[in-house]
Amino acid sequence: MTTTWEDLVTSALLGTDRRAPADDVLARSPAKDAPVALLDAAALHTVRRRAGLLPGPAAGLPEPAPHDGRPPLPDPARRRLAHLLADRSGSSSGGGRRGSAPDLTELLPQWLAAANAHGYRAPASVLPALLDAARARTDLRPAALVFAGPLGLWLARLNPEWRFALRGAPGGTALPDPADPDAVRRLWEEGLFAERVALLGAVRAHDPDAAAALLASTWPAERAEDRLMFLDSLRTGLSDADEPFLEEALSDRSRNVRSTAAELLSALPRSAFARRMAERAATCVHLDRTRAEATITVEAPHECDAGMQRDGVLPDPPTGRGERSWWLGQLVEAAPLAVWTARLGGRTATEIVALPVADDWADELHAAWCRAAVRQRDPAWARALLGPPTTPPATGPGTSSLAERSKLLSILPDGERALWVADFIAAHGLSEAFQLLGVCEVPWSEPLGRAVVDALDIARDAGSYPWSFSGVMGLAERCLDPGQADRLEVLTAVPDETEGASPGAGGYWAEAFQRLVATLRLRAAMRAELLPVASPPEPQG
Repeated sequence: MTTTWEDLVTSALLGTDRRAPADDVLARSPAKDAPVALLDAAALHTVRRRAGLLPGPAAGLPEPAPHDGRPPLPDPARRRLAHLLADRSGSSSGGGRRGSAPDLTELLPQWLAAANAHGYRAPASVLPALLDAARARTDLRPAALVFAGPLGLWLARLNPEWRFALRGAPGGTALPDPADPDAVRRLWEEGLFAERVALLGAVRAHDPDAAAALLASTWPAERAEDRLMFLDSLRTGLSDADEPFLEEALSDRSRNVRSTAAELLSALPRSAFARRMAERAATCVHLDRTRAEATITVEAPHECDAGMQRDGVLPDPPTGRGERSWWLGQLVEAAPLAVWTARLGGRTATEIVALPVADDWADELHAAWCRAAVRQRDPAWARALLGPPTTPPATGPGTSSLAERSKLLSILPDGERALWVADFIAAHGLSEAFQLLGVCEVPWSEPLGRAVVDALDIARDAGSYPWSFSGVMGLAERCLDPGQADRLEVLTAVPDETEGASPGAGGYWAEAFQRLVATLRLRAAMRAELLPVASPPEPQG
């Protein structure tokens, strides 16, 4: 009997000691051991199998790529993009010394944002490398997929490794007309989750009532994690029209869904939920006028009743937190901030925050007001809780937490935010400014950039431990106005070593400033390369 391919595979899997090859296999290679004879037979069978393959039917050609009417990249910008994509495998060493050359991996996001601002289309030749880069780095995906455009999505359909583009890009799946109820219903019931979220947003923009009905139609059957994501998607375009649905979600079987519904309702100051929370919070916070100075007094809740729990108040505090302060914080952060002006004598936010608070309740009350200001996007309260930037964080009016301060700053207009951070750096240096810098508009305004560079220069002159400032230096490379490069040239020289300076600090600082200047000049070149090419003047007749 002739040995089959399946016989050879079985012998190989079990081992020739346990299942010896058939006689015809051994006879074909009599001078060789059984394992070698098995491999010879497998090689022979492989050739036979390949030679005997019949051609399969030809696959159908893909649909033609869609037209992209955006203008093409200028040639210098196209070459720059190819260089950035070719270098993307290089990794930044983060906080350590990495030479004076710019870190190209950190420039690709800025390049994509600038190219999209000009409305260019991606060259077809770079699309595979661009999609590979976006696959490896999720932070690149939104800008990369916009730049790739319809041709990138067409290409992504032909490669399973680029499937993320079909899930994450606008237009990855063609959404039906929101006015077509049958097509909307079909995609809602059959689509992937990301497609359904995109569909919900499109229908909400067209008809909020229809979107609410669509979501309610399948709500009980959705998984808890999907219900949570659907709720989270309502943050965009949240309005009073969402209140009825969110009120229903307060009774959801998932605690996370209930908490998110309560958070969204608290951002609707005219909602019934906001009124309920305002009434509860107002009974806990009072203005005592009998003292020499008007003082806020606090009487925290003594229980977390069923109504509070139904409105999203979590009854069990984290470890190390008292129950009453935990409940109080949740009530105050969910109450409309406008209630405190009426409750506390018609005072402004700044005046309220400046009032003394009795019995050590100030930290708890101010922290809850911070969370409320962030939820409700209230600039007046954000300014009051931030206080003057020159005030030390530990003694500030709102919170000493830099994370909370960053959230409050994000509410302020871009210019005001940059000036506040610039004054903070001038007063306190860079050691506590990293998170605050992260919420400032890029490129940094001139006052903010000057404050950062001045603080770095002071640290350099003081011989400070240089690696402590590597994070800020990296931000400066990405965020400083490229036009500042010439002004910073003077800082690229190696400074004299001062007594008590960290060993090698001068060389590090020189290298870091050289990299900063080189990066700014490269960013300026990239920006110039993206400018549209001027058409030659028409010949004069």
